[in-house]
Amino acid sequence: MSTPNEVSAAKDYQLGALMAIAAAGFLAGQVLGAVFEALSASIAHFSGGVAALAKSSSPPWWANASGLLGLWIGFGAAVYLAYRPQGLRQLPDQWRLRWSDAQYVVLGVAAQLLIDAAYKLFDVRSLNGPVHHLFGAAVGPSFVLIAFMTTIGAPLMEEWFFRGVVFRALSERSNIQSRLVRLIISCGLSGALFAAAHGELKQFAGLFALGVLLAFLVERTKRLTPSVITHVSFNAVALVGVLLQRSGH
Repeated sequence: MSTPNEVSAAKDYQLGALMAIAAAGFLAGQVLGAVFEALSASIAHFSGGVAALAKSSSPPWWANASGLLGLWIGFGAAVYLAYRPQGLRQLPDQWRLRWSDAQYVVLGVAAQLLIDAAYKLFDVRSLNGPVHHLFGAAVGPSFVLIAFMTTIGAPLMEEWFFRGVVFRALSERSNIQSRLVRLIISCGLSGALFAAAHGELKQFAGLFALGVLLAFLVERTKRLTPSVITHVSFNAVALVGVLLQRSGH
């Protein structure tokens, strides 16, 4: 039988290993995204090459799509490694969909509107920069592709990575005895990492609040589907904003 110290040491080791896997997956995704963007620029004979692409405030749709694809491959690799034997176990019903999950559509919309209202209260401007950067001059099929990737693909991969791996590693492998303290720290730290990963200083507070909310949903429901649905509807509000702006409203 293992002693308490041995159990504690084992959990520390598992937490460290899981966080290292998550960090490596994120960095690998960044590198792959950059490589894919460079390859796409070369194939498209983009004027100025990668240097011009990096400075562009409105990059071509193919650059954004290839960058996201590279990032998600890194996320997917991290998820795969984190769920190996001796790692995290898949939640029993983590992808189960229920009729009651419709409430999370409303929650996601409400979260986006509340965060937008909070930013307006503090007179923070130019918050739509990242959205316009992603969509750029995309129209027609390319717009549909980017819309799908940002409203469906991104929430799915980010929830699997940040909540399915990072949050669960912190909450399930931590040696903090108090469940409440462990939950607060796990939600807060995973939310901060989620916000920082987007690399947008102005959006950090809002993304942090969203990350904490999504982590809490996973803890409460023991499923990833509610957080994915909430995240999808949250992003969908931004998409609607882009559509309205393009239509002149």
